[in-house]
Amino acid sequence: MSHGQVTDILIHPVKGEPSRSLPEVEVVRDGLAGDRRKKAPVHLISAEDRTPEIRANFVLEVTSAELAGWVGDRVHVGGVTLAVTGIPSGCPGVYAAVDVPGPVRLGDVAESLGPDETVVSGR
Repeated sequence: MSHGQVTDILIHPVKGEPSRSLPEVEVVRDGLAGDRRKKAPVHLISAEDRTPEIRANFVLEVTSAELAGWVGDRVHVGGVTLAVTGIPSGCPGVYAAVDVPGPVRLGDVAESLGPDETVVSGR
């Protein structure tokens, strides 16, 4: 089990325009509130891989290798549980589906629960 703190929350409301950084966001079944829909509801990236060109939603203080190891796992972050579904073909990070919607704030910890574990407590 590994974990990392959320260092940035980003939405990309309009294609081709700069992303917007938020202190907190509501995550719904189809992605982050205010974000335009993409290939997957949520895109997570390691802080070490962050560049302005990468259109991720959550930047985490984990290594790229740790993040890639989360594929197939459930991840709890803030009030949200995600199912990490795969690695994008053209950029770093991982894609995730939303199992349990809710709020996420800067500083929340994202924790890999493994594929079969359930969330036993809230925030």
